[in-house]
Amino acid sequence: MLPFDIFKSIIKNTPLVSVDIVVYNKKGEVLLGKRNNRPAKGCWFVPGGRIQKDESMSAAFKRLTLNELGSQFCISQAEFIGTFEHFYAGNVSGDGFSTHYVVLGYRLVIDDMLLTLPTEQHSQYIWLSEGKLLNYSNVHKHTLWYFEQ
Repeated sequence: MLPFDIFKSIIKNTPLVSVDIVVYNKKGEVLLGKRNNRPAKGCWFVPGGRIQKDESMSAAFKRLTLNELGSQFCISQAEFIGTFEHFYAGNVSGDGFSTHYVVLGYRLVIDDMLLTLPTEQHSQYIWLSEGKLLNYSNVHKHTLWYFEQ
């Protein structure tokens, strides 16, 4: 793991590459988690996270699904939905610089009864239909983008 001061320098000077996973259950509802950390702290967001140095997209997908969903899934189980850019005025440190993500979006349909959702990244979870999600309070705009296209 990178020392935090080096990670802050990376955030300040380069875009980060990440994976967002739009998770659907068998009823067609979407999983959202209430973020614990900046830059989207307190907002409802889809699961996801950064790809680490020397980590393949496939390995990152497995790690992220295990860390964010409590169960490991393979990238081959998901459908690629596109590349997105997320810009934030702030960053994880709270210091005065922005964060830029290049995001690879994936759609994953799962049996939600198999999940034991962890609380490290999200304090709460909710399953919503797409219609409800679009009007639900405090859903982050970057999450809304996956449904407004």
